[in-house]
Amino acid sequence: MPERSGPGFRRRVGPPSRRARVALLTLGVLAVLFLLFVMFAGFWTDWLWFRSVRYSSVFTTQLWTKIGLFAVFGLLMAVIVGFNVWLAHRLRPPLSAMSVEQQSLDRYRSGLAPFKRWALLGISLVIGLVAGAAASGQWRTWLLWTNATPFGTKDPQFGKDVSFYAFDLPFYEFLLGFAFSAVIVSLLTSTLVHYLYGGLRLQGPGRRASTGAQGHLAVLLGVFVLLKAVAYWLDRYALAVKTGSYKGVSGWTGLRYVDANAFLPAKTILFFVAVICAVLFFLTPVRRTWAPALIGLGLMVLSAVLIGGVYPAIVQQFQVKPNEQAKETPYIQKNIDATREAYGIADSEVVQYEPANGTSADALKPDAQTISDIRLLDPNVVGPTFQQNEALRKYYAFPKSLDVDRYGDQDTVLGVRELDLNGIQRNWINDHFNYTHGYGVIAAKGNQVDANGNPVYTESALPTKGAFGDYQQRIYYGEKTTTYSIVGGGYQDIDYTAENGTPVHFSYDGDSGVGLGNPLTRAAYAVKFAEPQILYSSAIRDGAKIIYDRTPKERVEKVAPWLSIDADPYPVVENGRVVWVLDGYTTSDGYPFSSKTTLGDVTKDSLTNQRGELLTAANQVNYIRNSVKATVDAYTGEVTLYQWDENDPVLKTWMKAFPGTVKAKGDIPAELKPHLRYPQDMFKVQRDLLAEYHMTDAGGFFNGTDIWQVPTDPTTNTNEVQPPYYLTVRMPDAKEASFSLTTTFSPQGRDNLAAFMSVSADPGPDYGKIRIAKIPTGAGALGPKQVQAKFNSDPLVANQLTLLKTGTDSDIEYGNLLTLPVGGGLLNVEPVYLIGRSAKVPVLKKVLATYGNENAVVAVEDNLEKALAKVLGGAAPGAPVTPTAPGTTPTNPTNPTTPANPGTPTTPTTPVPGATVSPELQKAIADAVKANNDSQTAFKNGDWVAWGQAQKALNDALKAVEAAEQKAGITPAPAPTGTAPATPPATGAASPAPSSGP
Repeated sequence: MPERSGPGFRRRVGPPSRRARVALLTLGVLAVLFLLFVMFAGFWTDWLWFRSVRYSSVFTTQLWTKIGLFAVFGLLMAVIVGFNVWLAHRLRPPLSAMSVEQQSLDRYRSGLAPFKRWALLGISLVIGLVAGAAASGQWRTWLLWTNATPFGTKDPQFGKDVSFYAFDLPFYEFLLGFAFSAVIVSLLTSTLVHYLYGGLRLQGPGRRASTGAQGHLAVLLGVFVLLKAVAYWLDRYALAVKTGSYKGVSGWTGLRYVDANAFLPAKTILFFVAVICAVLFFLTPVRRTWAPALIGLGLMVLSAVLIGGVYPAIVQQFQVKPNEQAKETPYIQKNIDATREAYGIADSEVVQYEPANGTSADALKPDAQTISDIRLLDPNVVGPTFQQNEALRKYYAFPKSLDVDRYGDQDTVLGVRELDLNGIQRNWINDHFNYTHGYGVIAAKGNQVDANGNPVYTESALPTKGAFGDYQQRIYYGEKTTTYSIVGGGYQDIDYTAENGTPVHFSYDGDSGVGLGNPLTRAAYAVKFAEPQILYSSAIRDGAKIIYDRTPKERVEKVAPWLSIDADPYPVVENGRVVWVLDGYTTSDGYPFSSKTTLGDVTKDSLTNQRGELLTAANQVNYIRNSVKATVDAYTGEVTLYQWDENDPVLKTWMKAFPGTVKAKGDIPAELKPHLRYPQDMFKVQRDLLAEYHMTDAGGFFNGTDIWQVPTDPTTNTNEVQPPYYLTVRMPDAKEASFSLTTTFSPQGRDNLAAFMSVSADPGPDYGKIRIAKIPTGAGALGPKQVQAKFNSDPLVANQLTLLKTGTDSDIEYGNLLTLPVGGGLLNVEPVYLIGRSAKVPVLKKVLATYGNENAVVAVEDNLEKALAKVLGGAAPGAPVTPTAPGTTPTNPTNPTTPANPGTPTTPTTPVPGATVSPELQKAIADAVKANNDSQTAFKNGDWVAWGQAQKALNDALKAVEAAEQKAGITPAPAPTGTAPATPPATGAASPAPSSGP
């Protein structure tokens, strides 16, 4: 009968046809296969990448460790939970008392009966998968525990090696957490099964719990309480790494008086109470009553409140507070000592430095190199200048913040000419085939500009020419290179465009990248990058490779996932290659008594957004070492890790876990070593700690009378702190100037200068040596904010800068405000750049300088030498000079009516007639004449380093002459003219122009 339809009839919908069922099944299978292939593609491409960079052992070690943890702990959790569910079902009572409750449950029991075995397996499997996934995330904890290396340092409270807290305790806490989870899940599932099958009842006559259910649950609760006893015992040791807030230190770590004298005994007592309580639970199946166990549990809870909470509060209130300093001093001292050791600041040297308001030629002589290397070219300002002058093609770009290095004795500002795809017509072929790399490194002298205020380039043009000689200039891996490229296989990408507009082509022949000859590999990368053209494009030829993960930081982070990588890689041209140098840090949060710090907070400064990402955004650590120097070849992408700190136990532990991945320190190429430097992020962490932990006396620390702070950057409109600067500087207690990383401190809540800090950045014997010049209270030394305010409020400065802006319709940007301890005082120098409102290209136009305190003169000049001449005055040897007021002539302090002049040093004498000239005197005179000639030559050439060396040699020779004269009875002759000036030359935009001729 035909189906009727219409009003009053419903259309009967039958089951889907066979064809529809097949179609749905096919779609489902395809969807599952696609998801499986997506998972496979991620795994396969990762394996190929690690193999291409020759770090496949890192991939396999991580993989097998994760698989092993997943399998072992997942299976263990599944077995524990499954066994307890099975046992709960096995212990069910044979007959259930009839009640409304049991009648309701009987329907569920009947429905579940055919599927009991599958339900057991399913529940166990799901719980096991969750537990295994959580356990696999603990691969670092496992590797650290199994490869632990002793620190050789014991904690002052328990006498255990630091490795126990750094490597062992975290793993024990993981095991304890896993055991707690297993017991809790077993307790919940077992309770549910007992209730479902009548072992536990809420209604009806008789006992609420069967004998089997009572015994089973009592044992589980006993195990739980026993685990709590273990937790109390471990908590004793955890007090050594407990973090809180104390004396203004938010990450204060370690025991205090109340911890050692109240919490520690309380944890020990609670351990024994918990053990007794666990035993009572274990006896419950025998005694068949809950009363003793529940009473014991109540007493344990009460003990935890009274002994673990009330008693420590009483100790704090009635023992510590009345005499807090005496009680806390020993524990504060432990924290100070541990923190200084853990952050590598224990050997920092503090010297008193009372800056003078005037200086002399003799006082300036030791600082000749410091002054000669004053950096006029701010690497954080002149990026647009490099872009304007040296990008040369619209598809090249320089980073906003350039880098600082040294080549020979020359402070050098460097920028890598990287690819900028925003300068081309965007399409898939252009983005990934035609434009694949940058070209060359541009370098300029850090302490000089030309007559127009532009950088003095030592390496420039396209291809670059200059001081670096011949080297591989193609930059396939760089900070701005974030897209993948397909190279090689004979494909000719665009090397660069010649001057006549003709593209010069190049086919990549490096050994990096993953080959795309396998269709499966191409399909995997098509999925990975969501680009189907990778699968079928004819542009991909035989031998083609895909290169990706091209920024130096992400490459090193991927091959060394146990390192924290400094946020500022820098380029080095060495041995015919461009390599990126990165600093790697090993860290721990398990150093007892050492205060914790958040890396993301303390490494942030006014240039963070300009330079890039933070070191590690949220990690709290209380131990850090710059253990690894890493390099990434800009052409091949090859990653090399070198051991730098040979004593770091954390690095040794990771080297055991990943053998063969880190090369020995002795393998660092000789050409690379001079370019290694102390890392900025490490220095920022240390300076943040030293703001308080320069105080090594617990009493002074407790009173907090000498807390410092890193001043805010006065040259920006942000409230972020001033960044550290790489400078060549001689600290007051050092004999020679060295390439250093420097910073200043102000007293907490004030703007004056409290200290000047530097760390030797040269990879020599003094590498990492921290020196602090502490300014006495009341010395009147100006902090950066005060110096900037002094510049801004000076009428002459305001007039000059206003004229610059109004005359050229431009804006003013201040460069790095440098504070330098020279000549027994403090010299502050700041370059001023003029930036056109349309071109946005900074050009150095003025140099600001001041020397001394708030009454010191301010100079605003066209170049550095004029500014120094004004603020330093005509310093005569041995006579301090007070800086002159604007518009006046420097005077000689010994005779105020006489203008000061550079002066002449004592010169070699002539012998008295008839006197015998000894060989010692002849040699001394010859040395003095040579040193004098060298000094004049250096002065004319503006070579400060040579001038300082010659002046030292001249002084030594004159002393030798004087000693030989006294021995021979010779009287001095008048000094001849033509000796070298005693005031050092200044380097800057123009040639040296002394006020009086030599």
